[in-house]
Amino acid sequence: MDQAAPEVQELSHTPESMQERVAMILDHARSCGASAAQAAVSHNVGLAVTVRRGEVETLEYERDQQMGLVAYFGQSKGAASTTDFSPEALRQTAEAACRIARYTEPDPYAGLPDPDEQARDWPDLQLDHPWDCPAGRGIDLAREVETAGFAVDPRVDNSEGASVSTRRAMSVLGDTHGFMGGYRSTRHSISCALVARGDGGMQRDYAYGTSRDPSRLPAGEAIGREAAERALRRLGARKLGTRQCPVLFVPEMARSLIGNFTRAISGGAQYRKSSFLLDAAGREVFPGWMRIVEEPLLPGALGSAPFDGEGVRTRPRDLVTAGVLQDYILDSYAARRLGLRTTGNAGGARNVSVQPHPGEKGLQGLLSDMGTGLLVTEMIGQGVNLVTGDYSRGAAGFWVENGEIAYPVEEITIAGNLRDVFRGIAAVGNDVDIRGNIRTGSILVEGMTVAGD
Repeated sequence: MDQAAPEVQELSHTPESMQERVAMILDHARSCGASAAQAAVSHNVGLAVTVRRGEVETLEYERDQQMGLVAYFGQSKGAASTTDFSPEALRQTAEAACRIARYTEPDPYAGLPDPDEQARDWPDLQLDHPWDCPAGRGIDLAREVETAGFAVDPRVDNSEGASVSTRRAMSVLGDTHGFMGGYRSTRHSISCALVARGDGGMQRDYAYGTSRDPSRLPAGEAIGREAAERALRRLGARKLGTRQCPVLFVPEMARSLIGNFTRAISGGAQYRKSSFLLDAAGREVFPGWMRIVEEPLLPGALGSAPFDGEGVRTRPRDLVTAGVLQDYILDSYAARRLGLRTTGNAGGARNVSVQPHPGEKGLQGLLSDMGTGLLVTEMIGQGVNLVTGDYSRGAAGFWVENGEIAYPVEEITIAGNLRDVFRGIAAVGNDVDIRGNIRTGSILVEGMTVAGD
């Protein structure tokens, strides 16, 4: 099987060939009369395999490419894209984008970023780590993961699947201001979801690892065992009566709280006036000890990038210092709408990191600080209103008494307003989860409404 399978980590294009195509489509846009243009090209290859109860359930190869062009006639904008990189297709794509731009109403805020804001040189962020993982090896690894989970306890008797995926990408961005840049990147993952059965019914849970560098992935057997142990811990889950109590979010769940914050301070939410943190820059929105930073240049991190989606240089900065919001998350368009300067965030914030406080406390230390309350390990639904800050989501986890887990709970709802939730954060643990673009430890909130029976 391995011999017949394509080498999914091998990219068909080189940086030079992709830059040539970008330059070609920009030349076509100029010849069509565009006053400015920006082109982005991407090429991805990958493999994903899922095994369920030892049998291959899915096997997917990915190999795709796309070129997109934005053309400006003054401040009128048109866009077109193609998956065909032939010279004729690029010419037709440029013509289509220019044709659209001619019929588009001018937007006074549209246009390329200021050339002075764009990156001219950048460090190697170590984002490219190909994994020699052909289909046969991926299938074997997924089976090892699932087998390790089943071996933990006979009550673990079913599976929603173990998966292995690997992906390599190359992208190049260029514009008529003279910017041209690109880089390769990889992302690999192993995951498993298992079902445990007990007298009180069935429970499922999962575990996963993801990294740009395959050597930094957890061992497959460890992921299988973790998935099994997590499912077993949830057996015998109870419901809770409605109450006010402290709530402790494990890092995977705490990440979503910070994600609500970054969305609320995005340029789009600000200029549309659709944020509960409208015009909040310079105001205290978190406790006075809290610090949140953006670190887009961390070597090897999942959110790292040397420049944003407009070619603007990325740079480390504080989003929150001493609880005070320092700035918004802006691309060039949003910045112009707000009368500000771009923050290098076309495509969003990168590596948003919440600094631990107080001291060196992990999950167990925060459980002791909480004493009695709810530990949230899963959330369900999307009950967040970013305009008002109202927050209500289904949840599951564990009831905690005297700093120790007492029993699992399910079918509950946690609710509050995000203004109060953010101001009510009592601590952030040092158990920082780096498996995503938001990097945070567990977050303890002083009080929320927990609704159950």
